[in-house]
Amino acid sequence: MSAIAPALERLQAEIAARSAAFGRPVDVASLRITDRAGELPLGEPGLVSPNGACRLVRAADGWMAVNLAREEDRDLIPAWLECGLEGEPWALIAAHAPGRTVGALVEAATLLGLPAGRVGEVEAQTLEAPTITAGAAGAPRRPLRVVDLSALWAGPLCGAVLAAAGARVTKVESERRPDPTRTSTPDFFQRLNGAKAELALDLAAPEGQARLRELIAGADVLITSVRPRALPSLGLSVAAVFGENPALTWVAITGYGWTGPGAQRVAFGDDAAAAGGLVRWTADGEPRFMGDALSDPVTGLAAASGALRAVAAGGGVIVDAALARCAAGAAALCQPRAAA
Repeated sequence: MSAIAPALERLQAEIAARSAAFGRPVDVASLRITDRAGELPLGEPGLVSPNGACRLVRAADGWMAVNLAREEDRDLIPAWLECGLEGEPWALIAAHAPGRTVGALVEAATLLGLPAGRVGEVEAQTLEAPTITAGAAGAPRRPLRVVDLSALWAGPLCGAVLAAAGARVTKVESERRPDPTRTSTPDFFQRLNGAKAELALDLAAPEGQARLRELIAGADVLITSVRPRALPSLGLSVAAVFGENPALTWVAITGYGWTGPGAQRVAFGDDAAAAGGLVRWTADGEPRFMGDALSDPVTGLAAASGALRAVAAGGGVIVDAALARCAAGAAALCQPRAAA
């Protein structure tokens, strides 16, 4: 993680200072949650991400990152490229992407829910996650009560930091779709979630949804890592959640932000890092990945710092922690070469 060391160090210092105000300063480095080297096979970063799921692709007018992290992403490629069904997905992308603009490809990917972004499309000058007022401030409790409804890396990392700060964190998982890291990287899952209580709910059933809403109504912090459109079906609209719990701090981890035209875009750590410009450029003007899913640890720490800041101010807000925006803030701090 040397490529983003300045960003991690700054966020770790913020977290240490802000968590000290709650009585237990957190040494993030000791948690070993910002690097998953040794947890899964990782190659050298280049045009292909270290985990092999994401690639930098040349389109007609520039570069983009495409992430086939899920099996359903691979199945979307013929529809995305409007091509025949025959062929290996990456071969189809190599054959058809150069004939289309990045804008058209990203627009089509957004409609399909395919993680893809233009390299460097998002700019930011700060690592701080902005807040959106949604409720009313109240007095924070001790210890904090946190409902962690997130999965994968950035959200659980935020929850792990809050647990280390003394919060009572409950990790809530869907019985039907548990956190994939539970089986893919079990040791890393334990580092991220071992200090949390666990609760599995059938979120497709009214009883499971009601139990989840009950937990959130009594929480100080809620952590989610899905697009806004996925939540109203669970009864978790912003109006409903803050109507029941006005002083809640809702940490919303998304690809491109809670509001605006990017709110419905899907993103993972590697494609979001590229969209935020967190890449290195060759002498020939080609982008290369700088490391493993770099936007995940940056966003997780930015979310944790933002949560501690918001709770200290009384809550009543959404902490808008976007993977691509946090990556852009890290890129500005770490000063990789900009695209020509």
